[in-house]
Amino acid sequence: MPAKSAAAAAKAASKHRFTVDFSKPANDGVFDGAAFEKFLHDRIKVDGKAGALGDNIKIHREGNNKISVTTSIPFSKRYLKYLTKKFLKKNSLRDWIRVVASSKDNYELKFYNIAGTGDEEEE
Repeated sequence: MPAKSAAAAAKAASKHRFTVDFSKPANDGVFDGAAFEKFLHDRIKVDGKAGALGDNIKIHREGNNKISVTTSIPFSKRYLKYLTKKFLKKNSLRDWIRVVASSKDNYELKFYNIAGTGDEEEE
């Protein structure tokens, strides 16, 4: 039985690192990385309490284009996407920017492709 509890403790102590890359909107000046970082600090819930991250979750900006979230407790990548979309909606950017998974642990903010196809005929 001790081997089973040791494996459970190792799994609980495993760290996950998620990254949100907002370089394209930030380069155009429409996205504020500092405000997004503060939003995540205030809104991420741990044990049902928002803003009480403690030592379990660490959020920091990497330059002016990325935010990484490192967790030592179970944390859903989908929850990070939900919070990112909520931030975009709050700042009225949801109509122009979308959240796309670029790899297993990374999200990227991209602009919608609004260029017309030009194949439509007018009467």
